[in-house]
Amino acid sequence: MHAASEPRHEFITAQDGLKLHVALFGPRASARTPVVCLPGLTRTAEDFTVLATSLANGGRRVLALDSRGRGRSQFDADPAKYSLFIELADLSSVLTALEAAPAVLIGSSRGGLLTMLLAALRPTAIAGAVLNDIGPVIEAAGLLRLKGYVGKQAAPRNFEEAVEIVRDINAPQFPKLGREDWLAWARRTWREDASGLALTFDRGLAQALQTFAPGAAPPPLWNQFDALGRVPVMVVRGANSDILSIETVAAMRARREAMEAIEVPDQGHTPLLAEADVITRIAAFVAGCDR
Repeated sequence: MHAASEPRHEFITAQDGLKLHVALFGPRASARTPVVCLPGLTRTAEDFTVLATSLANGGRRVLALDSRGRGRSQFDADPAKYSLFIELADLSSVLTALEAAPAVLIGSSRGGLLTMLLAALRPTAIAGAVLNDIGPVIEAAGLLRLKGYVGKQAAPRNFEEAVEIVRDINAPQFPKLGREDWLAWARRTWREDASGLALTFDRGLAQALQTFAPGAAPPPLWNQFDALGRVPVMVVRGANSDILSIETVAAMRARREAMEAIEVPDQGHTPLLAEADVITRIAAFVAGCDR
């Protein structure tokens, strides 16, 4: 019997045979709508541990997915397969295999893009959506910042050096974090193996950003956002974000007057979703999605 704070781990076979890791929190079965957490481009299921544990302690089943090439999921030998549409098929496979649809999806950055795409292609799989620092319009400046360091991080010799690296990259957007916060961030970014510290994501993921150039932001996803029109939606924005603008949040709200919005002070891309007040707001939103 696992406590809510001790996730179970399952591996699901994707359509091409690659193994996908899912961390499962809470009861194996619950009458409440399940929650599925989807991390950002180079992030892992561990980003959601605090939030998932809190939701699971309330008796809710929570799944946190490591997309291919991240965390405990298998890395892909072909970096070209780190695409939204292949990852969307992976997500669909996981939802089916674990009988987790319809679910409330909590998507950070790329995970939010997957949420909007799923709404367009498989709308009945979604009971609600929390978009964490992502919307239909992605700011080019933020993408260029990500392109400048993703997959290019120096290899730290120890976690002291790892802390310095993540702090140097992220401190401008997260000015209030302390050393223990940065150490936790570093431990979510590197893991110890036989050769020292290894990134928790495949450096090949950097290929997903190579097509972006100054002034060449990706096309907007308003049709995909509108596909969420049948379910409750919440957007969380970091006050220092350079990916999701205040103007885009206003435009989203103009199309969805009932959309809930949270702005997290002193955080950027993406908000950590680990603060008590933020967790309380998300938990209330999720409860409102129960059928």
